Amino acid sequence: MHPVVAQVTHRIQERSRARRNAYLARIDAALSSGPQRRRLSCGNLAHGFAACAAGDKSALRSGHAPNLGIVTSFNDMLSAHQPLERFPDLLKTAAREAGATAQVAGGVPAMCDGVTQGREGMELSLFSRDVIAMSTAIALSHDMFDAALYLGVCDKIVPGLLIGALHFGHLPGIFVPAGPMTSGLPNDEKSRVRQRYATGDASREELLEAEARSYHGPGTCTFYGTANSNQMLMELMGLHLPGSSFVHPNTPLRDALTAQAAQRAAQITALGDDYRPIGRIVDERAIVNGVIGLHATGGSTNHLLHLIAMAAAAGIELRLEDFDALSSVVPLLARVYPNGSADVNHFHAAGGLAYLIGELLDHGLLHGDVETVAGPGLARYRIEARLDDAGQVMHVPSAPTSADTAVLRPVTEPFRVDGGLRVLDGNLGTAAIKVSAVPEDRWTVEAPCRVFTEQHQVKQAFEQGELDRDVIVVVRFQGPRANGMPELHQLTPTLSVLQKRGHRVALVTDGRMSGASGQVPAAIHVTPEAACGGPLAKLRDGDVLRVDAIAGTLSVLAPADWSERENAVVDLSSHHVGLGRELFAAFRDYAAPADKGAGVFGALPL
Repeated sequence: MHPVVAQVTHRIQERSRARRNAYLARIDAALSSGPQRRRLSCGNLAHGFAACAAGDKSALRSGHAPNLGIVTSFNDMLSAHQPLERFPDLLKTAAREAGATAQVAGGVPAMCDGVTQGREGMELSLFSRDVIAMSTAIALSHDMFDAALYLGVCDKIVPGLLIGALHFGHLPGIFVPAGPMTSGLPNDEKSRVRQRYATGDASREELLEAEARSYHGPGTCTFYGTANSNQMLMELMGLHLPGSSFVHPNTPLRDALTAQAAQRAAQITALGDDYRPIGRIVDERAIVNGVIGLHATGGSTNHLLHLIAMAAAAGIELRLEDFDALSSVVPLLARVYPNGSADVNHFHAAGGLAYLIGELLDHGLLHGDVETVAGPGLARYRIEARLDDAGQVMHVPSAPTSADTAVLRPVTEPFRVDGGLRVLDGNLGTAAIKVSAVPEDRWTVEAPCRVFTEQHQVKQAFEQGELDRDVIVVVRFQGPRANGMPELHQLTPTLSVLQKRGHRVALVTDGRMSGASGQVPAAIHVTPEAACGGPLAKLRDGDVLRVDAIAGTLSVLAPADWSERENAVVDLSSHHVGLGRELFAAFRDYAAPADKGAGVFGALPL
């Protein structure tokens, strides 16, 4: 084990000891002998199986066979979740074949940041994670289940499902992915059209055609943003079946893996001799493995929020300093758009997670001694899933070399020797910056700032030629307490154009930029946020800022009157009503800061 990985893990274990022990005691107390539904009264139980098929009703009535709860995020508007429509029937059939039953316990909402980018609905996006966690709890509250199957894919859905699952940590749980859509328009071409549209050189019809050719069918979007980072995390943390993350929807292998998930879930309940509760699988080592996977693949910066919140749900205190320390020793092994031109299908074809896990294990950069839903040890995940002649899932060892070193490399020849993530501290607060795709001559930017409170104001200033110079764009009042911390992804084309013109450009914001922040240096998740009196609220146009990813600093070269300035006050009321935003007032009032996960359950819920 690499000494830094061991040290960080030990540090997390020590600081989490009291809360983790309390969490484990709580989930142990929740486990009773025999099926959970034996505790139900006859009336309770009859309600629980009233609508079941005859065979399932008999099994549930006798109470001896495992019953699996299915929590699904299916909807047929979103490409990533549409394939989940078929999964309950596949899972129920497979459960019966394994001598178990399965029921759809409930549904959770699934919204798409791709649809809501730059719109009012994006201000509900981050809070949807906590709604999903609570919806998961409601689904499982009937206490009818011996294990659970979690069907989810995209940005807030998987973290929300896992947070909810960990509050039922005594139940075994397997996450069941849907897989990515097939490759469409090459990412470089799509990016060029977006930038041409930003400068007025491409029409709306041309842009729409490019986007439609990119997002063209069922499955996850193929760039490496939060959705595909989610799939990587679930595999690295041992919550997927091995090899299942990036298999296309509606294929024989995808269906076979889905069926296998139900069969495996039936095997790991407390009714058998291989009990694997999810609250024990997700321990400090699994969390560290997830952070390492994030660095090694150049994954989404949204997981600086989500991993902290997911860890907290298991009584584990993960901090930004842990991300920073691990990033210094974990090499970047993958180049997937926006950190390269390839998509996630190219990554999978080059060897994918099986090859990457093997490389990291062999060089002491992952905890191999973890528990997983497939059994003890992460080495079980250095395989590829295929179908045998009978149509059953079989596993073959990962190839010893990458099939495409432009996409996936060994530890000995990485794209970068570190993970490219930095934590910045200074007189403007604490922030994160992802430099895995940023040219090294742009890791430090010092320039006058231009201050905005809305991302559309940035576009207007750009169109009027006001930003055609060296500039650090500040977009403040975008944190969780202000307006729900929307993603500011629409800034990327504009800032990229300025950088391509030769200007030194950076972004500073208390909002989010997701996994698609790309080549422009962006200090994001600034804490404390402006709405809570953070230093960003003191900035004025023309103040000289320094974003330094080498020294790890974020600072204003403060004028003499800096400490005497009044904080800017912004009327945010227009962000608090309309499109349901008025329903989330309590979320805004109680959200934790970004470095604590930006959740509404508190920094460390127990």
